[in-house]
Amino acid sequence: MMLRQIVHIDFADFSEAMPCFVTILMMPFTASISEGIVLGMLAYVIVKVCTGRYREITAMMYILAVFFVLKYIAPLL
Repeated sequence: MMLRQIVHIDFADFSEAMPCFVTILMMPFTASISEGIVLGMLAYVIVKVCTGRYREITAMMYILAVFFVLKYIAPLL
């Protein structure tokens, strides 16, 4: 049911398709919808910054990305 929405993804644009692919792939691998969404959001920010399209990201996405990175780094400290 959730996979029907894949047809609306712009696969011609790598910076849009890659985070969607990461989200779709990580949901079953992590056995958690929320973890899949978090990793997809991180992938979105990383791909947009690496492709030079950082102006398309809102300030809130940068803030969330920092918190999500801290979520994964904090247990290691």
